[in-house]
Amino acid sequence: MVTAPNGMGGMVSSLGLVLIVTPAIFYWLRERELRKPKEEERSMRHVTAVVTAVVLALGSAGAAWSAEKAIATQKTKEVLVTLKSESGQWKEGKNSFVLEFTSPKDQQPVDAGKVSLNTSMTMPGMAPMIAGATLTPEKSGRYTGTIEFPDRGTRQVTVTWDGPAAVR
Repeated sequence: MVTAPNGMGGMVSSLGLVLIVTPAIFYWLRERELRKPKEEERSMRHVTAVVTAVVLALGSAGAAWSAEKAIATQKTKEVLVTLKSESGQWKEGKNSFVLEFTSPKDQQPVDAGKVSLNTSMTMPGMAPMIAGATLTPEKSGRYTGTIEFPDRGTRQVTVTWDGPAAVR
């Protein structure tokens, strides 16, 4: 069983803003303040170079942020099951995700056959909230899926499969 946390949205972009953009802007403003007017032309070239570097850094960081991030991973005897999404978490509403089955020995894809993913969230005094995902095989050992949640919360995830790597 795998548990997927919610509620960490925006942390990565906020980190980029705090660590890259804000210092670059502060540096640019402070440098301008300290430079003499006759050095303004040289300073503008320097500022342009700094801003270009920041934009390139953000561009490459943005590409890394858009890569799939693991929500949860669970190892069985024969297979490593990894649940991934673009943000690395599930949120309220419709969620797209990837489910991967790999060999723990060599990280190669493993045929999982027919796969299902269900979630449940228990709340005191209420019946568990259960949601099932729609899964589509993409290639051997990789499935794309969607699931919708009416609210936020931590859910227990159950993945079942019947292929050669199934737990017997």
